Amino acid sequence: MDMEYQLPQNYSTTKKTKHNLIPATPTCTNDNYCSCSCFFCIVSETVPTLRRAKISRYFKQMPHLDDQEHILALNGLWKIAITKPNDPEFPSLGIFRCMAKLIQKSVSYKDWLLRDQNMYIPYYAAHIIGSYAMNEVKLADKAVKSNVVKPLIELFIGKISWVEQRVALRALGHLASHEATFEAVAEHEAEIIEAAIDIASTCLDTVYEKFVSLKESERLEYQRNLLTRGQRGLELENRKAEEWANQLQCWSLYLLDCFAWRERSVGLICKKQQFLKELCGMWGGLANPTSPAGLGLVRTLCHTKIGRESIADLKEVIVNLCNVSRSSDDRQKLAIESLLQLLKDPFTRYKVMDIVVPVLVDLVELKSLGQTITQTLLQDYHKIKFFRSLNLKSERTKITLEELWDLKVDRVKRESPMTEQEIREKEAMACALKQEGNNEFWLGNMEMAAMKYSKALDLCPLKRKRERVVLHSNRAQCHLVVGDAESAVSDASRALCLSNNGYGTATCLHGKSLWRRAQAYDMKGLSKESLMDCLAFISNRFGATDRKRKGFKFKIPYYVARMVNKQMNATWLFASSEKSRRRRDKCDATNLMKKKTTTWRKIKVTSNNNGGEPLIGRRVRLNRRELRRANPRRKVVGEK
Repeated sequence: MDMEYQLPQNYSTTKKTKHNLIPATPTCTNDNYCSCSCFFCIVSETVPTLRRAKISRYFKQMPHLDDQEHILALNGLWKIAITKPNDPEFPSLGIFRCMAKLIQKSVSYKDWLLRDQNMYIPYYAAHIIGSYAMNEVKLADKAVKSNVVKPLIELFIGKISWVEQRVALRALGHLASHEATFEAVAEHEAEIIEAAIDIASTCLDTVYEKFVSLKESERLEYQRNLLTRGQRGLELENRKAEEWANQLQCWSLYLLDCFAWRERSVGLICKKQQFLKELCGMWGGLANPTSPAGLGLVRTLCHTKIGRESIADLKEVIVNLCNVSRSSDDRQKLAIESLLQLLKDPFTRYKVMDIVVPVLVDLVELKSLGQTITQTLLQDYHKIKFFRSLNLKSERTKITLEELWDLKVDRVKRESPMTEQEIREKEAMACALKQEGNNEFWLGNMEMAAMKYSKALDLCPLKRKRERVVLHSNRAQCHLVVGDAESAVSDASRALCLSNNGYGTATCLHGKSLWRRAQAYDMKGLSKESLMDCLAFISNRFGATDRKRKGFKFKIPYYVARMVNKQMNATWLFASSEKSRRRRDKCDATNLMKKKTTTWRKIKVTSNNNGGEPLIGRRVRLNRRELRRANPRRKVVGEK
């Protein structure tokens, strides 16, 4: 997003004195007039009525005074707002109106903003508004009545920099989350939706280009101070910049979700098809695992008719939802719920069935959602089985539904009257087939081993979940060896669903299946899903070791650490931005080299049909290959 004016790269707020953002306690020398430097004396006033009167007067005068010590007072107010966001004292005395005027002054007067340490003012002002509007509806309503929305939008659309954009976005998100103050934000609906989509799509590139990719000496001093609270260190700055960029993306998605949840602006959001395709990739990262991120917005859109129709037409979104639904991501349930909403809608069900059915069948053993998934997939299967009135586009989908019907309906009916002795006999036959499959595996016959495991699964009773976990996991390993990543993911997911349901806790998932699925996702190029499975595998191994051996120090296996390192680099928040920057720099370097090596020279071009006499004599770009490609019958004088 283009900003209204650009800050100079060599601008520093510490030209005269270095500001460490830690306010010293000033000494008040005038009891009748309180300047910015004696704000802390006002706060320490012991008489309540006098204290409130002085604070109220101070908030009215502050926007009209040009004092270099404003930053000290704002820093103190920021700390109070952070520690006591529900305290109504300052909001009742006019702090919202004061902060709104300071923001408006910062946006309107560039010369004033760049003077001394005024550059810090809009950041702290917006942060204070957001902190007080975070929890209490009454305080948020008071902020709206104090006309804070319009100044916040000025920062939100990028009038200064991405740092101020972040805190303005945070404040607007809190205001939009309350029912009483949502309409005040929704008055600027089109502008906010457009800007939020733009921020969510480009904020990572913006932060990388404007801060992370710059040398330490080229970074704006005030941004470095705000990021690290006055501490120095390139590593700390980069880590905080990554965290703030992540928050920019997550908070912009949250603001969009506030509108979509109320079924507002759904059409505006769904018009951006490229944005919808990128939504599932906006996953929040490891720094913010609790944020629903892009999947939360997709789920909200799937609860609306317009959203379901738009998402069902985008194959990339459906595929991404399927990948997340079969992963160890905390947002797995959001993806499954979104897919179920698409399947329950008769207008979108048959648009997505061919992609979704083979994936959701692997999850029918989930303890919490397995029954719902089964009912949704088989809700109209009787039309296929008995009446043949439902024509599916894919034969694979039909076969998968038939297997699901056999697993959840026919086999349950067959095995329910079986005695314990019959169950043990079938289990023994399945174990014998499993052993045959193991022998074939060690001999290198992967296809034969997978066939033996499949027959063992058909015989193994449904009640013997532990044995079924091992069979699915072994078959997944066979698929891995032959390079069939999709089948490996399918079998590993089935094993994990069975193990979680059988053993009761998530920490007791089948470790080998986690690792095998991580390898399969790596083969498919899905770095995020592979990383989440690797982390779950480490957690699982650590928990199992801790239970078995008290005092034993767990070490991460080398092969797992190598995989984690690979996927961490691939899923780094700025990985795509860095790749684009390198590609652009390479192109620029190539163009510069061509410009330097290309010379102009007067050459003679002759034709074989003209007896070798010169056709023309003119200044042309010396590139013999291009001349020969343009007309092979021409030759350049001097060539053999």
